Amino acid sequence: VQLVESGGGTAQIGGTLRLTCLISGPTHLRNSYAWFRQIPGKAREGVAVLDRIVGTTYVDSVKGRFTISEDNAKASLYLQMNDLKVEDTGVYYCAAAAAAGLDYPLDFAGYNWWGQGTQVTVS
Repeated sequence: VQLVESGGGTAQIGGTLRLTCLISGPTHLRNSYAWFRQIPGKAREGVAVLDRIVGTTYVDSVKGRFTISEDNAKASLYLQMNDLKVEDTGVYYCAAAAAAGLDYPLDFAGYNWWGQGTQVTVS
């Protein structure tokens, strides 16, 4: 399974960005997807999850502003980010897990495959 993110960049406070994760590899191996973000010196933080059993989960700080979605025909996962804030700045990673129904879907330990990350800067 390979994951490649794109769509990062610089946005103004209150602006929007959409991240895309192009996914390749056997579909039967992956049952959950997520977006994480990380800033230097801090742990990787789960932002949004799309789980085959549970549905979607969001960290409290992005609820109502971010939306995770997928397009199977395009083998892509998206993160639509609206009303961006300075604290949304970081490197955003796409992740996939073999398991569904994760007990802690926002915990990076549950994910098997990762993309290389894309930088998002809000100022």
